[in-house]
Amino acid sequence: MGTIAYYLIAVNLAAFAAYVCDKHFAETGGRRISESTLLGLALVGGSPGAWAAMRLVRHKTRKASFQTCFRALVAVQAVILFAASTERGRAFLMAFA
Repeated sequence: MGTIAYYLIAVNLAAFAAYVCDKHFAETGGRRISESTLLGLALVGGSPGAWAAMRLVRHKTRKASFQTCFRALVAVQAVILFAASTERGRAFLMAFA
C-alpha cells in the first residue's frame, strides 16, 4: 500500500474516533470536540470514517446546520474525485494547484 492509502486509513480512524468520543462526551457531560474540528477531519479525507461514526452512534444526525455543512463537504469531495478520474478534469484541477 502507498503513502496515500496509509494517510486515508489514519485520518478515517481519527475521524471515526473523534465522532464517537464526542458522542460519549455529550452523554457524560465531558469537554466536547468542536464542530469545526469534526468537520475539519472530514475535510482532510476522513468523511467516510465520520459518516460511519455518525450512523453507528447516531451523533450529529439531527443538527441541520451540521448536516448541511457535512453533506456539502462530501459533495465537493465527490466532484473533485470524479474530476480527478478524467484527464480533462485533472487538467482543470491542476489549474488551481
